[in-house]
Amino acid sequence: MRSRFLAVVLLLFAVIPCLADGPADNNIDSVRQIPPPGIEIPAADREKLEAGLERLTGLINRLKLRRDARTPQLLTDVEIFHRAIQQALDFNELYNEREIKGAHEVLAEGISRAEALMKGETPWTTQTGLVVRGYRSKLDGTVQPYGLVIPEDYSKEKPARCDLWFHGRGERSLETQFIVQRMHSAGNFEPPGTIVLHPYGRYSNAFKFAGEVDVWEALEHAKANYNIDDNRVAVRGFSMGGAGAWHFTVHYPRQFFASNPGAGFSETPEFLKSFQGETLNPPSYEETLWQMYDCPPWVENLKLIPTVAYSGEIDRQKQAADVMEAACEQAGMKLTHIIGPQTAHKIHPDSAVEITRLLAEIEQAGRTSPEPFTALTCTLKYDDFGRIVFHNLDEHWKFAKVTFDQCAVSVSGTTDVTVQIHRDKQDTPVTVNGQAVAVTGTGDLTLRLHQQQGKWLAGEPSTPSGLHKRHELQGPIDDAFMQPFLLVSPEGKAFHEKTEAWAASELQHAATHWRQHMRGDARQKAASEVTEQDIANCNLVLFGDPSSNALIQRVLPKLPIKWTKESITIGDKMYPADSHVPVLIYPNPLNPERYIVLNSGFTYREYDYLNNARQTPKLPDWAVIDVQTPINSRWPGKVVDANFFNEQWQLKD
Repeated sequence: MRSRFLAVVLLLFAVIPCLADGPADNNIDSVRQIPPPGIEIPAADREKLEAGLERLTGLINRLKLRRDARTPQLLTDVEIFHRAIQQALDFNELYNEREIKGAHEVLAEGISRAEALMKGETPWTTQTGLVVRGYRSKLDGTVQPYGLVIPEDYSKEKPARCDLWFHGRGERSLETQFIVQRMHSAGNFEPPGTIVLHPYGRYSNAFKFAGEVDVWEALEHAKANYNIDDNRVAVRGFSMGGAGAWHFTVHYPRQFFASNPGAGFSETPEFLKSFQGETLNPPSYEETLWQMYDCPPWVENLKLIPTVAYSGEIDRQKQAADVMEAACEQAGMKLTHIIGPQTAHKIHPDSAVEITRLLAEIEQAGRTSPEPFTALTCTLKYDDFGRIVFHNLDEHWKFAKVTFDQCAVSVSGTTDVTVQIHRDKQDTPVTVNGQAVAVTGTGDLTLRLHQQQGKWLAGEPSTPSGLHKRHELQGPIDDAFMQPFLLVSPEGKAFHEKTEAWAASELQHAATHWRQHMRGDARQKAASEVTEQDIANCNLVLFGDPSSNALIQRVLPKLPIKWTKESITIGDKMYPADSHVPVLIYPNPLNPERYIVLNSGFTYREYDYLNNARQTPKLPDWAVIDVQTPINSRWPGKVVDANFFNEQWQLKD
């Protein structure tokens, strides 16, 4: 019976991607709902599920009163089942009779775990095979699930290899459906002696934004509960998961001993043209922001991680690896690309064997540290490449590159970087761009190298005065939602009714779509309820205007804009305040370690849900919105101006 149920589940997840991404999804005026509305649950099933949910709620509430140290840590492993069923019932997110049956199974497991935990028992924590676990996310405080495959020979005494496996696109793969799959399916690969971790990735965003954070939080939770070898973690995935694997490969190459992306997409424009048949005409800032997730410009970072790409020979998504293969050749590199003969969108069995063999060889060789050692980036969001860390950029969204070969360092696009080099002899010169730098010591050296008045020096640079872009304080707007954030609602009377209605609508949109698409509950408070602790811990997302939101009024004097009842002034441009609203991200004047955001949730909208390659930042660091143009599935109104701040968080000339 279990094998039959598993076959049905796998078939369902296999066909879902084929139902999406057609030409009809290129019309911004006719956008289907994602996730789609579910079926009406039969009364008897709903009654049983609601009764079970009430029982589980009572058990969880009793467990929350426990004072022992372990219960809060383990309670997330129970709460994930509660949240999954509550979301499915409250938001109509079950799609057929099989999923209703799966919901009963999910609920039963949650109750079973809660009852065991009441007795002080936690059998799932020592279980091998398929295990579903959960953690509480720092982003919004919600519990999030992930799946594990624990090998039968796992022992806490021996560090285990861990493969992250990123799932494919599934518009109906919500919490309940994901948990059911993770309770029944080990996935495409089960390497011997390997823990396989299946992140949920916050649903269907190609493991970007909140989905990216989910991967690291799930891995952190798994490391706290299992003996995972830091030097033997691999990143892998197929279809949308292949796209996620490409993204993690180029941005975090030193976190993994190997990468294995399959199918998916590796960049935005060519994929949308070839796969989606979309005609693109992006504003310049959106095209600039493609570089955040487009992998070909980052290709030289593949020198830091052995990569085994896979494609089916007749799969349209072979384009992803073809693009990366061409980028590698242009950079004087060769990509290992396994191709399944006459295979469409699946992994050929013979290719699976070859991939497993190659990764085993790479694992045996261990994580190496090649020289010359090269890393590049165009944003301080991705700043750490192990032996190279970028501390500033000459200009964001233009690539900086650092290479060293023994003690000779080459730097472009940055004036402040840390490198880890090896020097055998004291008299071996350390040079930066051919200039000798005074350095003492031999052996493995960690050097902070910075430029001062055109000269390279070793040591800590003087602290720059004023604001400057740095890691996790570099924008764009979407970056605020990759850290803990708080939506702050207005309370007073706004300057103008039209802009007041727009801000209220965008606040509701931000909260609704965080739940709908990022599968969490955004924290929200009125401006007068925001505490000093909130200011210290959260990015503040402020909606309204200086009249309706006291916090906007409070921070406005320190922002590089002027906003009165009559006008909004940005640089030498002025816009009427009765029909325009500013949107921006900026270091919070009340706490420069965090952001404030004005009047925006994450910046891609419903149209972009239809294809994961569209899910890129749609606005830069600031914009002005004309609210006379109605909101649609693509934009929050008419964007009449937009740009990036410079490296000092000031308006560009």
